Amino acid sequence: MNVDRDLQSIQQVRELTAAAKEAQKEFKHFSQSQVDKIIKAMADAGFNASEKLAKMAHEETGFGKVEDKIIKNQFGTKNVYESIKDLKTVGVIASEKNGKLLKIAEPMGVVAALIPSTNPTSTAMFKALISLKCRNGIVASPHPKAVNCTKESLDIMREAAEKAGAPKGLIQCMTIPSIEGTDALMKDPNIAVILATGSTGMVKAAYSTGTPAYGVGSGNVPAFIERTANYQKAVADILSGTSFDNGTLCSSEQSMIVDRPILEKVREEVKRQGGYFVTEEEKAKLAKAVTKNNRINADIVGKSAVWIANYAGFSVPDSTRVLLADCDRVGKDEPLSIEKLSPVLAFYVVDGWLEGCHKCIDLLEFGGIGHTMVIHSNDQEIIMKFALEKPAFRIIVNSVSSLGAVGYTTALAPSMTLGVGTWGGSIISENVTASHLMNVKTLAFEVNPVNSGSVVTSLDKYESKSKFDGTGNFVSQIEDRLRARAGNPVVSFQKKNNISLPSKSKTFGEGISEDEIQKILKEFSSR
Repeated sequence: MNVDRDLQSIQQVRELTAAAKEAQKEFKHFSQSQVDKIIKAMADAGFNASEKLAKMAHEETGFGKVEDKIIKNQFGTKNVYESIKDLKTVGVIASEKNGKLLKIAEPMGVVAALIPSTNPTSTAMFKALISLKCRNGIVASPHPKAVNCTKESLDIMREAAEKAGAPKGLIQCMTIPSIEGTDALMKDPNIAVILATGSTGMVKAAYSTGTPAYGVGSGNVPAFIERTANYQKAVADILSGTSFDNGTLCSSEQSMIVDRPILEKVREEVKRQGGYFVTEEEKAKLAKAVTKNNRINADIVGKSAVWIANYAGFSVPDSTRVLLADCDRVGKDEPLSIEKLSPVLAFYVVDGWLEGCHKCIDLLEFGGIGHTMVIHSNDQEIIMKFALEKPAFRIIVNSVSSLGAVGYTTALAPSMTLGVGTWGGSIISENVTASHLMNVKTLAFEVNPVNSGSVVTSLDKYESKSKFDGTGNFVSQIEDRLRARAGNPVVSFQKKNNISLPSKSKTFGEGISEDEIQKILKEFSSR
């Protein structure tokens, strides 16, 4: 009997989420050192496969450039790993208010990871790393155009994780993707949180499921070159940014806004660096090729400037890196003012930083609110005005936007999922990373007593002596108790730390007797 594809997809989701949940139940008891060993193995394996996966992604999707996809894969593994390797995600992760507040990490559960076709391998590996770093499992839903390369990237991660000791089944990937299957994945009771990277429709669907979700929005990124800028570097940054992997990163520059006093210099520099200004006739053809029904035409996404020109019906030199079209307006009557995800730039001229400010706001509000914008300037006051007044949560200064926003050329957290805040319909305005995928419980001691009495009021003395290294402090006792409650074998606190208590005649600290110590130990170590 033939079974419809949508039903196969839904059934596969049920099997994958159940398997991932069972594995995660075991994984949540792993120690920090066990987790970190697994994460290191995954990052190394993904990094070593960067070239192979880049070629697979390019061949399967037809998007971008192999050499740039290699960089993205390396970034999604090595750079991401370096940024999270020292993050504590097991047990007590912080002490605040002189030991009166202790932060204790807990995994979320199983992550549903929606993977886009534009960055199918780098995003998949990135999401696997940050999920497992926090002792979560992961089930990925690849784009139908990128199933094979996405699955291969996660298979590489899975094999490395299991060799390093991870439970089998912790990393899963759908092979029968469908709208119905992805919807079932996001609503599955075994899923704790959704990481949605993809189309605006997909992100909205994620938020409507009732499952907690992190989503991103479109990134119609404007890049303003103010009159005090180093215009040569600014042009180089913008052209390399919008042409990186043929514009498939949502943080790629989509418009160039130029201050009038440096207009001619910028135009000449653009031409010198491989930019091509289309004629009015060519602009009309380009607009029809780039958009369909006021939306981006998927056929041109991730294609080269030369390919897009030929597709539109005109020719450009083979050396052309980016197509630029002079524009006056922003909105539906100016089709090239939308996010294009290709090496095509709308080109605007403004008089002064204030007009440039307004143009950037118009572009962001038309299709990229909350995401990213760029300013190239050497005037610190103007830079600060842009930071304060623009509706974007990443203001990139004098750098490449496509790579700066993800944290490659800037100090932002390395991430392939960029929050757009409530302005863009997201619950998060930061770059999503491992710290967003763990629950944090708090142990809180009294600071404003209602009733008097002699009680323990903090753990500060013990914290300062051992710095959470497990050598005889209350933190270690709490972690032992947590593991015991979770069903793990109970190890005597004294035996584990090779502690022999002094005679009863001695006192410790501020007059604490052995009897009092025994009472405290019993209180924190008992089940």
